[in-house]
Amino acid sequence: MHDTIIAFLFAAATVVLAEMGDKTQLLAMAFAAKYKPSKVMLGVFIATVLNHGLAVAVGNFITRFEHIQLWIRAIAAISFIFFGLWTIRGDKLDGEENKKTRFGPVITVSIAFFLAEMGDKTQLATIALATKFPHSPVGILIGTTTGMLIADGVGIIIGVVLRKKIPERTVKLISAAVFILFGLIGSYQFIHSEFSISFQLKIAIMFILTLISAAASFVLIRKNETTLSSANPVEDSICPKINK
Repeated sequence: MHDTIIAFLFAAATVVLAEMGDKTQLLAMAFAAKYKPSKVMLGVFIATVLNHGLAVAVGNFITRFEHIQLWIRAIAAISFIFFGLWTIRGDKLDGEENKKTRFGPVITVSIAFFLAEMGDKTQLATIALATKFPHSPVGILIGTTTGMLIADGVGIIIGVVLRKKIPERTVKLISAAVFILFGLIGSYQFIHSEFSISFQLKIAIMFILTLISAAASFVLIRKNETTLSSANPVEDSICPKINK
């Protein structure tokens, strides 16, 4: 029971961070301008349960192969650094919110979210979490679903209902920093538990990994700033402009 609660809390917090400024959060805001927020949230819930249920099943299945357990733990730890860098890079809508469908709002939102989540960082994070907590698949599924609803609900309230804008850059950098920190901590724990090497060598490895993460973050931040300044320097909001 205790492990399930820990898995739930960790999963919920991870997905909330992953969703800040993510494509699916932007999609929720866009749909909320067309449909009732309650129907959008129901669609998000259905899509998340199905999509993350698949992700948990994949992650849980992977952990059954004992001969690759070492690689699974290493990839799971490093993946959080990758998710942090992905958060800095950011996502954009590809017109999913404007695609016409003959279905009702709930089904339309569910289908759009399910497809948008395929291969997205929140789905990959769910797989990583399932490998990290292989004995708590239910806790992971409930946690990631809760995190998705919280993040998209906050996005809808702030971006649509209150009509307020929050700095996208600030949200992304905070979320990315937490992700990278989790990745570095997980990497150190992996090195410490799996390799019998000196403390100095462990610190050297972590220093190099931190340096690489910082350099990659700097490059992505500068690239985003260049793109924003050349495209539209004023538009720095988590809330997309929606034509009515």
